[in-house]
Amino acid sequence: MDIETYITNQFSLFKRFCDEIVTLTNFESREYTIALGLIAFNPIFWNVVARLEHSTHFLTKIAGSAKRGCYFLAATIFSLGIIRDYFYESALRQQPVSAMMTGDKFTYVGIAYIAFGQLLVLSSMYQLGITGTYLGDYFGILMDHRVTSFPFNYFDNPMYQGSTFTFLGYALYNGKPAGLIATLVVHVMYNIALRFEEPFTAKIYAKRAAEDANKKGN
Repeated sequence: MDIETYITNQFSLFKRFCDEIVTLTNFESREYTIALGLIAFNPIFWNVVARLEHSTHFLTKIAGSAKRGCYFLAATIFSLGIIRDYFYESALRQQPVSAMMTGDKFTYVGIAYIAFGQLLVLSSMYQLGITGTYLGDYFGILMDHRVTSFPFNYFDNPMYQGSTFTFLGYALYNGKPAGLIATLVVHVMYNIALRFEEPFTAKIYAKRAAEDANKKGN
């Protein structure tokens, strides 16, 4: 087989795979619609609430302290994540299986992605703690220094990347094309969220650095 024939065959296979992803995804499923809605809603929710807290301190006032306010937001975000995952798993159970995504290879790769994704998520939470994980800097609870140990020495945003890997792994493990589309939505939404979070967080820490410098100067 020459290289041109090989490329043509691979392109044809890829096109068939893409077509199957679309044709085998039931977009009319209520659970799937809810799952996609929650995937989009959750990062929007915590960014809006965190920005509002930073400007008004409304959660701090309601809870009585910044730490309790952050814990309340953490519990809310965690609960929304569980609800999202429930609808995602429930939706995938009802979605068609792809013949191109079945077999031991996809099963093992799916398990590997799930395991690695959870490793990134759990190790990130261990390194950051609750307030570091759940937007404590918006409450004025800042970390003393940047975390550079695993997984942050290999990944810029291991929480988001680990969650994306977990969604992808679950889709591959179950052989469901609908899961691949959901994973793409997860990836897109997290990247949009980072465009808002990273500059704002950098601004918060830059402000503290300037205040510390002023104190030392005085």
